[in-house]
Amino acid sequence: MTRLRLSIICAVAILAIGLTTYFATAREGHPGHASGSAALDGPLSNATVSFGEWMTPVDRFPNNSPAAANHHELIPRVATIKAGGTVNFIIAGFHQVNVYADGTQPEDINTTLTVPVTQPPGPPLINDPNNRIYRGLDPSLQPRDRVEVAHFANPGTYLVICGVFPHFVNDRMFGFVRVLPN
Repeated sequence: MTRLRLSIICAVAILAIGLTTYFATAREGHPGHASGSAALDGPLSNATVSFGEWMTPVDRFPNNSPAAANHHELIPRVATIKAGGTVNFIIAGFHQVNVYADGTQPEDINTTLTVPVTQPPGPPLINDPNNRIYRGLDPSLQPRDRVEVAHFANPGTYLVICGVFPHFVNDRMFGFVRVLPN
């Protein structure tokens, strides 16, 4: 009986060491995951931006999203987080989140570069890749209400625009994410 217990204890120990090694290696092998440091937490680790909004009164039941009832604005206009933090873009309406690198200004966006939506009809989407660091989902394929979350690793001031051509060009639907050093 002692030999059986010793065998079981050895097998459990080997399994525990193997799993510990596996999980440690797996964590190191995923870029973007914190390795050996605490996750960012506390004030300015996360911000929420309303990306469009439904004006009231409006009746959206049972599944109605009238374009005329949607306001094309980012609120707040400037969101502030610490480096390594995230921004939750709460999208209400037919909108596309596009984020451009530190220092990019609205007038830097080449609005002559567009792509059609995947599922017409719909206005074109701005497709200026210069300094673009994040391009959100095609809104023609998405529900009118959703959330997209973007991570900002480095300090700077990032331009965020609605990629729906008339929203950016006509309605000036843009804002900024200010990322402070951590």
